[in-house]
Amino acid sequence: MLSLDEKYELAILARSRSYSVYSKFAVGAVCILKSGEYVLGCNVENASYGLCNCAERTALFSLIANGYDPKDVVEVVIIADAKKPVSPCGACREVMKELLNEDVVVTLFNLNKDVKVLKVKDLLPYAFDEGDLNEQK
Repeated sequence: MLSLDEKYELAILARSRSYSVYSKFAVGAVCILKSGEYVLGCNVENASYGLCNCAERTALFSLIANGYDPKDVVEVVIIADAKKPVSPCGACREVMKELLNEDVVVTLFNLNKDVKVLKVKDLLPYAFDEGDLNEQK
C-alpha cells in the first residue's frame, strides 16, 4: 500500500508530463489498482479548448487501453497547483461514475500537500446512470 507521500510523488510525476501550453494549468492523476500497479494521466490541451483532455480521463482511458479493468481501481489521486485540493470537472466526474466502483477513494492534492479524501459516490450525488435507462414506468 502506498503512503500519502508516495501518492503525492506519483501525482507530481503525472503532472510533470502535462501538455498545458495554453492554460499553464498542469494536472496529474494516478489510478491505483488493487494489485499495487498504477496508471498515470495528465491533461493534454489543444488550441481549441473543447478538444482538451483532463488528467483524470487520460488516466482512466489509458488504463482501459492497456488492458486493465477499471473495476480493479481502488484509488484515484489528482493534483494541480491551486489554493485548495483540486477537484475533478463535471465530465471527469461522469466518467469516474461510469467506470469506477462508487467506493473508490479519490484523493485530491494541491502542490502544498493540502489533501482532501472522498469517494467517487461523493463527487456526483444523484447521478444519472444505467439504472435510470432501464427503469420503465
